[in-house]
Amino acid sequence: MSIRRVAAIDFGTNTARLLVADRHPNGSFEYVRIEREIVRMGGGFDRVTGLSAEAIQRGSSCLGRFAEIMESYGVSNPRAVATSAIRDAANGREFVEAIQRQTGIRLAVIDGHQEGALTLAGVIAGLAERRDNLMVFDVGGGSTEYTLSHGGSAEFIKSLPLGVVRLTEGKGTPAEMSEKICRELDQLTRDITRSNSAVTPENTVLIGTAGTATTLAAISQQMATYDYRKVHSSVLGIDEIRRIYSLLLPLSLEERVAIPGLEKGREDLIIAGTLITLHTMERFGFNRFTVSDFGLLEGLIVVDELPV
Repeated sequence: MSIRRVAAIDFGTNTARLLVADRHPNGSFEYVRIEREIVRMGGGFDRVTGLSAEAIQRGSSCLGRFAEIMESYGVSNPRAVATSAIRDAANGREFVEAIQRQTGIRLAVIDGHQEGALTLAGVIAGLAERRDNLMVFDVGGGSTEYTLSHGGSAEFIKSLPLGVVRLTEGKGTPAEMSEKICRELDQLTRDITRSNSAVTPENTVLIGTAGTATTLAAISQQMATYDYRKVHSSVLGIDEIRRIYSLLLPLSLEERVAIPGLEKGREDLIIAGTLITLHTMERFGFNRFTVSDFGLLEGLIVVDELPV
């Protein structure tokens, strides 16, 4: 077997990402090209009709651009997945079929368990050293996945309806967001107990991946231009996250965009994401977490086939 050029697409509720990579026979890979775009597929979401016309246009335009990029690198069959917004939308199947006709990209709509398993695979691929016990939380636009692993294998995966777009557009105030987050974490705690799993901060590493975690790291480092090499494996303490929250909360959306490290398009969503992070740490007793720039996208590259 030889090195293969492959591509993966993580088509999320808020952000779409493309990775073109050279994959080695042993499963390791080297980056060739990475692209990301805030598509906000959950924006204007309606329980009855599903994806809004504006979201469909944003998503279609983005995936058309991704298809052109892949063609320029000679990749024609990417491993592409769609998550919360598409799986929850009444018109999600219609969108997937339209994208395949328009671009040739076949989006596989995965559930929360598959999302957690793939994210864990990506996170482990990015670890500088092996860790026996991990708790991974992946804050997305429509959902947040919590995965407990031991020795590299998932012991518990749960997807909660705590996405930053869902919370921001569905709840009017931080207090209302917090009430929803705490209610879902109550259920998560019961589910973990029933599964005979346990979270012990003394011997478990908490890892945060996806946009909220990397944005908090970029803000902490006052990063005018995002650099994944500085973000990946950085560690954030709970007091620093509280400081960032206190800094951002009273600012207008326009003022938040001026904060180094806060990407335009996240200025309204960062409050919900920070609250999910803080409540998660407080609930399980963690005073710090490690940021991973690796996640679902990289998991799609390293696994041999999608989990069932």
